[in-house]
Amino acid sequence: MVVVGGGIAGLTAALRVARLGGRVSLLESSTTVGGKLARAELAGLTIDTGAESVLNRRPEAVDLAREVGLGDDLRHPATSAAEVWSRGRLRPLPPTVLGVPSDLAALARSGVLSRAGVVRTGLDRVLPGGAVPADRADDVSVGRYVAGRLGAEVRDRLLEPLLGGIYAGRADHLSLAAAAPQVLALASTGDSLLVAARRSRQQTAAASAPPLFAALVGGMGRLAEAAAAAAVAAGVDVRTGATVRSVSRRAGPGEGWRLLVGRADRPETIDADAVVLATPAAATARLLDELLPSAAYELRGIEYASVALVSLAVPDGGVVRPPRGSGFLVPPVEGRSAKAATWSSAKWAWLGEEAAREHGRGTIVLRVSFGRHGEAKVLQRDDVGLVELAAAELAEAVGLRGPLLDARVDRWGGGLPQYAVGHLGRVARVGRAVAGVDGLEVCGAAYHGVGVPACIADGRAAGDRVWEWLRTRPTAAAGSAGTMPP
Repeated sequence: MVVVGGGIAGLTAALRVARLGGRVSLLESSTTVGGKLARAELAGLTIDTGAESVLNRRPEAVDLAREVGLGDDLRHPATSAAEVWSRGRLRPLPPTVLGVPSDLAALARSGVLSRAGVVRTGLDRVLPGGAVPADRADDVSVGRYVAGRLGAEVRDRLLEPLLGGIYAGRADHLSLAAAAPQVLALASTGDSLLVAARRSRQQTAAASAPPLFAALVGGMGRLAEAAAAAAVAAGVDVRTGATVRSVSRRAGPGEGWRLLVGRADRPETIDADAVVLATPAAATARLLDELLPSAAYELRGIEYASVALVSLAVPDGGVVRPPRGSGFLVPPVEGRSAKAATWSSAKWAWLGEEAAREHGRGTIVLRVSFGRHGEAKVLQRDDVGLVELAAAELAEAVGLRGPLLDARVDRWGGGLPQYAVGHLGRVARVGRAVAGVDGLEVCGAAYHGVGVPACIADGRAAGDRVWEWLRTRPTAAAGSAGTMPP
């Protein structure tokens, strides 16, 4: 079997099949595996340059961390408090369920919304807000739905910045069912969204739910590194710098698949019994063009957003007004370029301790995120320009001053799929088309969730399905699972 794509979904699929007894090759076009789980150095410290945490209340990522020997290094944020840069200054983020306020008094005290916006929010039980779709296939925009129920200010100043942090997307473009199932669940109760959000948070507190997020000492990039090492130990042939140019059915006994890999003028041919495509939607569409044109068409409809992360190391005294908690979000309505800033050394105790050992007590490590769907102009700046822009916006927000210890910029071009209205139907159509082809699977962030746990779950499920097909296919009697070709 061959897995195309070495992000966390592809690594999980390869590891799963190898541990079940299959022979697996993993082909990754870039020079490293891990996708958006990556690490680098900043001022002598190791930092994440992609995802820095995972949802702890979904089991897949923390379970994989334990499975590959990193369980003892799992940590939770030192603080869960955050702020919002709203109406000209930083204000405390009131309690919400993905932007839906759960405490009207706390919302009023925060100052995130105007007085009129707070009053409008409290009228949800009186004003008609638009019915929840009777059938979840009848999708709606989460932004327009929330604005209809709670007012435009809740959408613009609470929902938008939270969705921007997850998808780098726009609330009026993103699907209620696919991008905001938490809000759909509130809406489906038939109560006021405020009442449903308050009840949801009370139930979570009463159940003594575990912390929402988790990370690894040394960075989340270690998860991909350890998964890759475990895959190699299980017998997976991991190849980087291996661009797959085409995937086609192989004619002849046993059929199977033929992949063309490498340079266009001198491609290598690889034959396989089964193929898992763990690649972004556009790359998957290209590989499926001739085999499944209907699926390729659907996949081309999934748009992506690009983002850039500016990481800074700031000496003691370099910030006049540090934010309360782990950082702050920036709503697009504020007209700023940054969409979030994270105080990484305050959020993760291990990083703060490492910074103190390396550079002295009070050293701050933070990162600023740029890039929203449909806004490419800010990302056209060079690295120096992005660092200067981050410093300028931090100077206004928190009083950043003086020289930096170090800075770096990491860009993720086309890094985040946009779950637009109708996404679940699109993914279902792709799934039906792929299910009709023996020995073919797809997985990754384009389908059932952009977070690390969702990608791991998708990769594991794809591995299970393809292994079941390999194990029970009519030709399986010709050779054992452990000796079948890739």
